[in-house]
Amino acid sequence: MASQRYLSAKEAAEKLNITAATLYAYVSRGLLRSEATDDKRQRRYYAEDVDKLLTRREARRNPDSVAKDALQWGAPVLESSITLIADGRFYYRGHDALELAQTASAEEVAALLWLGDRSEATRLFENPVTAHSYELMLLHLEMDGAHLSPLAMLQTFLPVAATDDPGAYDLRPQAVAYTGARILRLMTSIVAGDVPENVSLAAMLQRGWASDDVQAERLLNTALILCADHELNVSAFAARTVASAGATPYGVVMGGLAAMQGYKHGGHTVRVEAMLREAAPSAIRDVIARRLQRGEFIPGFGHKLYPQGDPRAALLLTLVKDAYPDSEAVQRAEAAVKAAADLLREAPTVDFALVTLCDALSLPEGSAIALFALARTMGWIGHAIEQYSDGHMIRPRALYRGEQP
Repeated sequence: MASQRYLSAKEAAEKLNITAATLYAYVSRGLLRSEATDDKRQRRYYAEDVDKLLTRREARRNPDSVAKDALQWGAPVLESSITLIADGRFYYRGHDALELAQTASAEEVAALLWLGDRSEATRLFENPVTAHSYELMLLHLEMDGAHLSPLAMLQTFLPVAATDDPGAYDLRPQAVAYTGARILRLMTSIVAGDVPENVSLAAMLQRGWASDDVQAERLLNTALILCADHELNVSAFAARTVASAGATPYGVVMGGLAAMQGYKHGGHTVRVEAMLREAAPSAIRDVIARRLQRGEFIPGFGHKLYPQGDPRAALLLTLVKDAYPDSEAVQRAEAAVKAAADLLREAPTVDFALVTLCDALSLPEGSAIALFALARTMGWIGHAIEQYSDGHMIRPRALYRGEQP
């Protein structure tokens, strides 16, 4: 369930099982944050701080249990200033991500995630794709017969590019942001299959994927922003772990891509693609019903952090429907959403929305996960910058359960 962001003094004291006087003492000692409300006699307290105190208390009582549960949708294990998920919404450095998705460019959001300043976007992304990138693209075209998926293309060429970018070894925040921009432009070129002039990331994708569709650029830009980061998901955690070892941003992104391809993470989009392509819009309810009868998992619906529905999916599906109201992909998606609401009582996730967008644009199979990976690269670089600045290596201990010597 989505967590409550604020608690009243009474709620906080009851949750901690302490008196009001002790609660105020915690605030004075910096253990809890409080804010004024419209009622000047009342203050509100961050639920996150209360949960941290409860976790510390439990850690003293049973440290092994807390460490184990924290890695499974449990208590926070790392501090970050990038993404907040609260009350059914999510925010990038305090800015509503849904609003950014409709008003900002992907480059501006990347600059915000990396350096906390949208205005840095022009400077970070001012250079076009390099000559070396162009050489890689020629190699890409020569290998076209190998039928590599877009994600496989990225995993193939990034290690090659890493060997020819010595600047990537500079791990200061500004330098990493520049490296991130180079990586993101290169990845977009690889996926789009083209090396255009200095245009936006969304325009590069639009030229390579849907050159005749003038609406595609705006929708692709929105999708990139909505999927840029989502707190400490499995690929972000993998990226931070790689960064904590002192690897370059290329290594960080390669680590993120390795996690992204798993069917429980970004690879989930492939399962959604397979389900939606089983039938015409009129028969998609039967497809879902038969899967339920066989005891099979229904991909693309229900998110633990959004019990009332994934806001990323809601926005993207609305925009796709507005742009392509007569599209078979939109009709199929609407039928699937209705069937899932009736049979599962679940709302669609962003994976479902990405597949619907790619189907509406008539993109090839595998495009949804590639778009997801491009977007999430922005977040991985942001997490890398935080981890480099932190300076600590992520090294949890294992609780040994094997045979004793």
